[in-house]
Amino acid sequence: MPLHIALYQPQIPANTGNIARTCAATGTSLHLIHPLGFSTSDKMLKRAGLDYWHAVNILHHQSLSSFTDTIQQQTNSQLYLIETSGSIFYHQANFNNPQQDIYLLFGQETKGLPNDFVQQHIEQCLRIPQSTDVRSLNLSNTAALVLYEA
Repeated sequence: MPLHIALYQPQIPANTGNIARTCAATGTSLHLIHPLGFSTSDKMLKRAGLDYWHAVNILHHQSLSSFTDTIQQQTNSQLYLIETSGSIFYHQANFNNPQQDIYLLFGQETKGLPNDFVQQHIEQCLRIPQSTDVRSLNLSNTAALVLYEA
């Protein structure tokens, strides 16, 4: 099944680099939704991704709406938002359709996804079980966890 990770306005280059490395290892496409909080030529970004950048299919989107327009043009795709406010645990999602493109959308490290967007897609929100004492897990750890479940 075709898998996609999408990062909404990522801010920390090391997270994006680590996620790119995971995408290279799994054959997953990486979608970067602008504006980014760093340059893609950033030294930290390249260091985190090491020499795997050539192995990653990276697609750039100028906005969240242009990203969702891309998904809506496909006939068989499923979008999941990974949010702490989700009511469905990530391991309960149905990732079993091999003909379906699966998009896993992650928000900014500090703010998550826009609240109005989350509310419009509340049925597609997945979360990871965690202690209420922790605001959220690291973005690259979360992406790896959910991607390997999918």
